[in-house]
Amino acid sequence: MMKVNPRTLLRQCLWLTQRHAHSQVRVRFAPSPTGQLHLGGLRTALYNFLYARHLGGKFLLRIEDTDQTRLVPGASDRLVEDLLWAGIEIDEGPGFGGHHGPYIQSQRIEIYSKAIDVLLQNGTAYRCFCTERRLDLLRKEALRTRQVPRYDNKCRHLSAAEVERLLAQGAPHCIRFKLTEHEEPLEDLVYGSVQHNVSDNEGDPVVMKSDHFPTYHFANVVDDHLMGITHVLRGVEWQISTTKHLLLYKAFGWQPPRFGHLPLLVNADGTKLSKRQGDIGIQHFRERGYFPLSLVNYVVSAGGGFQHRAHARQQLLSLPELCQQFEMERVNAHPSRLSPELLDDLNRLEIGQRLAEPKSRIELVQRVQQLVKQAYPEHSNLDLAEAHIVDVLNWSSQRLTLLQDLTSSKLSFLWVKPANFELKDLSAEQLSGLLADLDTLDNFHKAELNAKLKDFAQRESLKFPLLMKTLRAALSGLKEGPGVAEMMEILGKPVAIERLREALPKAETILRQTV
Repeated sequence: MMKVNPRTLLRQCLWLTQRHAHSQVRVRFAPSPTGQLHLGGLRTALYNFLYARHLGGKFLLRIEDTDQTRLVPGASDRLVEDLLWAGIEIDEGPGFGGHHGPYIQSQRIEIYSKAIDVLLQNGTAYRCFCTERRLDLLRKEALRTRQVPRYDNKCRHLSAAEVERLLAQGAPHCIRFKLTEHEEPLEDLVYGSVQHNVSDNEGDPVVMKSDHFPTYHFANVVDDHLMGITHVLRGVEWQISTTKHLLLYKAFGWQPPRFGHLPLLVNADGTKLSKRQGDIGIQHFRERGYFPLSLVNYVVSAGGGFQHRAHARQQLLSLPELCQQFEMERVNAHPSRLSPELLDDLNRLEIGQRLAEPKSRIELVQRVQQLVKQAYPEHSNLDLAEAHIVDVLNWSSQRLTLLQDLTSSKLSFLWVKPANFELKDLSAEQLSGLLADLDTLDNFHKAELNAKLKDFAQRESLKFPLLMKTLRAALSGLKEGPGVAEMMEILGKPVAIERLREALPKAETILRQTV
């Protein structure tokens, strides 16, 4: 276990007895490294980030790893990688610096021990010696009588002498917090006035386990206070626990942050998103080829936070634009439905935007080159010229959703040049004449190409289907695929003419070059 710097520990301990009011907004995203980041987690991180940036505040990352039994090796690193990929800048956190660390809970055990001492001394917490067997019997009895299982607060009433006797015997124990009625409602930034009287439904909760690791509720409150968090934005599933957290703040004499609970993200049919769904993890979207800005716009589009514009054209906003336009008051209080079709539309928009910028256009070209090489490793004669790829991207930006779609078998002709083609059913002179006709075309579109090819077939007394078969083979080496005119349009004029010219017998090519 990592030791806390003595000076840091002293400063944190002094803060344990102080109330704080912060002028600068400070928010945090505090995931548990128990798996991959999913859409719900990304939405929470994004709303915190947008809120902080909109108000000139700070975004903190804290890793909540006190449940050591559920940790997944490498999960923290992947979480950070996914956040940075999405464009979320981390101001403070593990590996990012900051004056309120450590930012990993398992490295803050000494701090939690000091905080527990404060509660034990002021009488708002107590030692519980109940065995797991007794607690199990309580649960079974509650279920038998059709009641909600809850701790009966037995150890709250132990005398000081009894506690000392049990401690002297080395009896294992945990620390529980005394719940009291909390009459003041929570003023939720999203839901308005909300009230949950937890003492009516729960027994005193454990705040420090027998292994000396804090529970989520306790560590969460201590860390938020010591890290100067002013606003807590998290999923609505935590709303019922917030009363418990407010009671802890009151027990310490601390000023609590403002709380806002984000509505559930749900599937298009209204069913709840589940971590068990393999298609909601950020890694899934990254591996499929979705771009970060499209995924960011997709997630925030479902939850509100922005001025609604009726009948407005779909836009892809940059992160600075999202930060500027975000308004907490506009966040929806009802479940937010995700529409996968919208994500596809947004990804096409992002491909178009990247294609319009010189720097990102080069990156797109390089990415396509890499994808094609991976898709066709057995081919050495691939058509990967930058100008050709840009033409293909311009054609595909309104038709295809992902760059990976360009490597489908139906589009292999885009990249794989036909090999060992023999000119049949069309003489070299006829093909040379067709090349001359095509070279005069300014508009290399499907309709114009079809008209030109039909005129040529009629003039040369060729059967049109036979001409198409020959040209398809010369252009792609394939027997099936898009229509020849469409294939030529997709390839673009320079590439289409070059491939047809390469179909000429070598002697004819040499002859043409010397005339």
